[in-house]
Amino acid sequence: MSKALYTARGRVTGGRNGHGTTSDGRLDLELRLPKELGGDGAGANPEQLFAVGYAACFGTTLALVGQREGVKADDARIDASVSLISADGGGFRLGAELEISLPSLTGEQAAGLVRTAHQVCPYSNATRGNVDVALVVNGSRL
Repeated sequence: MSKALYTARGRVTGGRNGHGTTSDGRLDLELRLPKELGGDGAGANPEQLFAVGYAACFGTTLALVGQREGVKADDARIDASVSLISADGGGFRLGAELEISLPSLTGEQAAGLVRTAHQVCPYSNATRGNVDVALVVNGSRL
C-alpha cells in the first residue's frame, strides 16, 4: 500500500442505531435508522454521511480539474443522493446519483469537466465497478 497523504479515523458503537465520532472530535453524532427503514430518523445514517462526503470530494475535484484545464468551476453545486437497494440473496447494495450544477459553463464544457472529474475523484474511483453512479450535469444525464 502506498503512503497515505491523510487518514481519517472514526469509531461507531451500536451500528446504525448507535453513536459515531471521529478521532479529532469534529464529528460526534447519533446514528439512527431512517424512518423509511423502520427507525425513528432522529440521527444521521451512513448513506447521508456518504452522500455529503462524495459531494464534497467531487466538488473539490471539479475545481482542481477546472484549474488544470484553465476553466473556473468553483461555483459548482453538487447534490448527491445515495440509495440503499435490496440485492439478490437478501443483501444490500448502494446506488448514487450526483446532480451537478455548473452555472458558469456551457453544457458541453460542464459535461467534459464532470467526465474528467469522475475519472479522478477518489470517491468515484472507490465506487467504480461496485456502485452504480449516475451523473446529471446542468439538468442533463450523462
